Amino acid sequence: MKVVVVGGLAAGPKTAAKIKRLCPEAEVTIVEKGRYLSFGTCGFPYFIEGKVKDITDLMKTSTGVVRDAVYFKEVKGIDARTQSTVVAIDRENKRVTVRDVNNETYTMEYDYLVLATGARPVKPPIEGINFRNIFQARTPEDAIAIDKFLRNYPECNVVVVGGGAIGLEMAEAFASRGANVTVVEMFPHVLPPVEPEIALIVEQHLSEKGVKVLTSTKVLKFEDDGEGHVAKVITDKGEIPADMVLLSTGVRPNVELAKECGLKTGDTGAIWVNERMQTSDPFIYAVGDCAETVNIITGQRVFIPLGSTANKQGRVAAINICGGEATFPGVTGTLILKVFDLTVARTGLGLKDAQKAGFDPERVIISSPDKPEFMPEAKLLILELIADRKTGRILGVQATGYGDANKRIDVASTLLFFKATVKDVMGIDLAYAPPYAPAVDNIIKAAWAMENKLSGKMDGITSLQLKEKIDAKEDVLILDVRAPWECMELNLPVDVVNIPLGQLRRKLIELPKDREIVVICKSGLRSYEAYCILKGAGFDNVKVLEGGLAAWPFEKAPKSAC
Repeated sequence: MKVVVVGGLAAGPKTAAKIKRLCPEAEVTIVEKGRYLSFGTCGFPYFIEGKVKDITDLMKTSTGVVRDAVYFKEVKGIDARTQSTVVAIDRENKRVTVRDVNNETYTMEYDYLVLATGARPVKPPIEGINFRNIFQARTPEDAIAIDKFLRNYPECNVVVVGGGAIGLEMAEAFASRGANVTVVEMFPHVLPPVEPEIALIVEQHLSEKGVKVLTSTKVLKFEDDGEGHVAKVITDKGEIPADMVLLSTGVRPNVELAKECGLKTGDTGAIWVNERMQTSDPFIYAVGDCAETVNIITGQRVFIPLGSTANKQGRVAAINICGGEATFPGVTGTLILKVFDLTVARTGLGLKDAQKAGFDPERVIISSPDKPEFMPEAKLLILELIADRKTGRILGVQATGYGDANKRIDVASTLLFFKATVKDVMGIDLAYAPPYAPAVDNIIKAAWAMENKLSGKMDGITSLQLKEKIDAKEDVLILDVRAPWECMELNLPVDVVNIPLGQLRRKLIELPKDREIVVICKSGLRSYEAYCILKGAGFDNVKVLEGGLAAWPFEKAPKSAC
């Protein structure tokens, strides 16, 4: 059996290696247009930051061996041809045409062909985009060039165009090298897949770390210094000095080869595949960033390029090529990244996506430490849980904070995979010991809070919704139930009344029943206690600030008595 794999980064080598394990007699060839094989672009920010000392570390096995052509030949029994490009596919005769490093062409026959052509970075049509020192970060050569520039100009002005995951990870790396960093994002907040209440906390943290964030801002053009080096970024909000620019404006699936040979592509723009990773030609498979996948929650086809997905798809394709039976079920859209001291993570649907998919979504936000409060290493974690009002099905979870978001988001992704409901989550048996988690884990607390909302036992308001009410000068009274020594002036142009929770029952007469009352505290727990007291006393228009002031992403002044 002859198998040709087009693409040598993540999905391609995974497919090739699995085929050789299952069918040692198979002739497997990888054709890769670049110089390097099996490298991890997700590690580039950490190379730029200096945590990864050598770019080749991103291409090594767990035992420290570089995955180059020699490694694939001697260890895997795979013929890996770098700096070679498949320029045509002849499906009828089952052969491909390859152009090598010397610009010479030859043909190769195949029994099965695997397209692992990946994705290419979007290069928006902006005037001046080809000036020198405007980089993208998709190849080792890109990372090496960026690192060299920062070595020569450590205190330069860097503009990151695009506030997605890679853009923010690279912004941190640049700042750690001493650069003055500005992130420009055309959407209203960074990390567009993340809910605004979470994203605003991230923006606040970036600002605290010295990174300037400009949202709802569009880049119009780049200007040079007269010698072809970028000098300014011109936006619709003004100009920004720039010695270097990083374009982080997303990627598109690399499907030209598939289109040219007549393979079906989907509405996402990626190559259509079935659950076995077969394309519309049963002898051609597509895996990784060039292929569509399915959102497990909605059943809709999506394009979500991730290395984790690529490796799993490669394994499925290999098993089927070798005569086995394997399927790829799809994804829940799980994402996690580090932004300085914060972790940001999400899985499943956001509120708007859930609405578009036909669900009736409700959300709840909670703030609590990731370990018991008495543990010195306990750190804050903010969770937003989204569920369907009608069925109670969990639709999505998002998290940020200084605590262990990774554990909670992985649990949430598993719950989404098995279509769990709020009631399922409320009783789930998660590991408990003080060094690892509280007795009632954060994800269970979120489910409890959601059950309160769905059953009408709690009415909440998010930080963004409260800020909008305040900006609109609505007649809202804020009841702060913290102790006076905890209070922080919020500089809000509305009435703020401080009645500590322990005094609330005997001071109810001081509160008006004809006004909307929003109860606030540090995390939301005391606010809910106060909410229950107020509702029991006949106050009808009461809401809890969800997540408390720990999740308040707007300016807070130093501590003072209320």
